[in-house]
Amino acid sequence: MTSACSAPTEPFGFIGSISASIDCQADMFGSGAFAALAAPGSSLSLVLTGVLTIFVALIGYNMLFGRGLDIRSGMMAMVKSGAVLALATSWPVYHTLVYDVATQAPGQIVAEIGRPSSLPGSDGTLIQRLDLVDVALQQLIVMGPGEPRIEPAAFTPPPATAAFNAQALGGARILFLLSALVGIASVRIVAALMLALGPYFIAFLLFENTRGLLEGWIRVIAGATIGAIGVAVALAFELGVIEPWLSTVLARRHGGEALPAAPTELLVITALFALVVVATLVASARLAAAFRLASWRGGLPFRTRDPAIAATSSTIAARDRELTEMRSRATATANAIASLHQREAIGRELASHNRARFELRPAGTSEQPAAAGLHGLPTGRAFPRRGKGRASASARRRDRTI
Repeated sequence: MTSACSAPTEPFGFIGSISASIDCQADMFGSGAFAALAAPGSSLSLVLTGVLTIFVALIGYNMLFGRGLDIRSGMMAMVKSGAVLALATSWPVYHTLVYDVATQAPGQIVAEIGRPSSLPGSDGTLIQRLDLVDVALQQLIVMGPGEPRIEPAAFTPPPATAAFNAQALGGARILFLLSALVGIASVRIVAALMLALGPYFIAFLLFENTRGLLEGWIRVIAGATIGAIGVAVALAFELGVIEPWLSTVLARRHGGEALPAAPTELLVITALFALVVVATLVASARLAAAFRLASWRGGLPFRTRDPAIAATSSTIAARDRELTEMRSRATATANAIASLHQREAIGRELASHNRARFELRPAGTSEQPAAAGLHGLPTGRAFPRRGKGRASASARRRDRTI
């Protein structure tokens, strides 16, 4: 791998040679790692065999207890196992869906969004223009800022000024190279490492308890991809500022003009964009950390229930049952009280009616006066008893014959 990536095929500057070497090694590391992991007897094959066996065993275990898969959960289990096998064992599928997205998408997106605004380097020449700026910085360091033409008797520059100017120019070039190479190399190496270990994390998709590892892997990949876009945009903005500035400064220095403030200004520009690159990487990581996978707990019978959700659900159910029982007891009590009041009202009405009826009856009458209405009708044993027994018509004819 070292011999294949040590010598670039085209002439590059310092930034171009370093970035080309890193890209070459990252590509070979990713493809070689996947080929080694996909080989029979590798650690990945053992991991996949183990997790798939546990996955199928859990389905069978739940079926023994009468919790078989319905249509939705069965389809979800098939999709998850198929996705794991396809992405973890097939390099063409993994290369198309994951690898190319993480490595090729940043350049395509920068080119697409940068061309309408003529962003420097959006046409694919970002690395070459960074190398040209580095060459211009070397020329400025050799030429120096120059000394102002002042009479020696009137002004003598302190000895520390020349040393500071040299250090400022050298420090500005160091910051420029670090901001470019750190931004490019960090996202590329992190993406290469995550892409090489991707098949292991894809296997964690099968279980709910290990799905957080897959989420973390996707977040790192997404952070590296967004970070590559952000670094390219930040370096393009730096080119837009420093290229015309350097052109003007070099032209004036070739004309013999002294520019004592140029080292400080250059140091400030390079330090500013170095901080911008770091801020872009941090912002990309924070943005990718917000990614969450949707919960699939409703699709499998052997899901693990969240204790907080279960406690909340049981509390709400107990409260609903308690409220229902309280309403039932209150309703029954109200109905009983209403029935009691109704019976008491009917009793008081009957008592007052009977008292009024007996008060109006003449003295010496033994028969009750006929009262119109429902309350005047005799009930039960209040009717007069029969004086003689009841006999049918045939019994009366028989008695007359005898």
